[in-house]
Amino acid sequence: MKSNFLLLFIVIFSSPLLSCNTTTTPKQHKKMDTAISETMILKEVLPRKKSDLPLSDETAIPFLKTFGKKNPENKVRIETPLGSFDVLLFKNTPYHRANFIFLTKQRYFDNTFFHRVVTDFIIQGGNSDNADTGQKRRKIGKYLLPPDIRKGYKHHRGVISMPSSEIENPHKLASPYEFFIVHQSPGAYHLDESYTVFGKVVRGMEVVDAINALPTDKREWPLTNMRLHVTVLTE
Repeated sequence: MKSNFLLLFIVIFSSPLLSCNTTTTPKQHKKMDTAISETMILKEVLPRKKSDLPLSDETAIPFLKTFGKKNPENKVRIETPLGSFDVLLFKNTPYHRANFIFLTKQRYFDNTFFHRVVTDFIIQGGNSDNADTGQKRRKIGKYLLPPDIRKGYKHHRGVISMPSSEIENPHKLASPYEFFIVHQSPGAYHLDESYTVFGKVVRGMEVVDAINALPTDKREWPLTNMRLHVTVLTE
């Protein structure tokens, strides 16, 4: 009888100890299994959103078409050490407008320069000898834009246009990362039909004049660096 009582005592008083050593119940295990399964689904099963970048010759135009519809802005401010000027981008050159707005929102132009100045002709911007510019281009993509020269625009003084790529390029496909502004008066009309005019300076042409007057080295790079900062205007 005494031994039976002792056995009963051990069973009763050992139960809390067993309970304290048990960290999860079967129900808790089920919850944990569910949580783990959901995490695995989110990380491994559900498809990840495919990035549009880097762009290519095949994807650039469809991308810019969609981007242009969602981003209708058509005015930018270009800031330089000599002051700022505003550029109106033409809506009926849609891919060139969208491309410039896209690169501005990607902050591509920040820390690039007006890297080519030809007296009484043009100032050209959008390039740099900094390593981060090349990194930005690799991230955004390698692509060219087709010319859009049938809209009746001419290379009057103050227009913004896009140079063609330096590669073998009989169709004058445009290099999307650079642009030039015509300084020549009344215009540089020999460029018509070869390059796409896609906007014009609407404020601050005196800044363009000041940049064009800068002395340059043999590469036509200004001796005073003209670093750019471009922002989209929503007013």
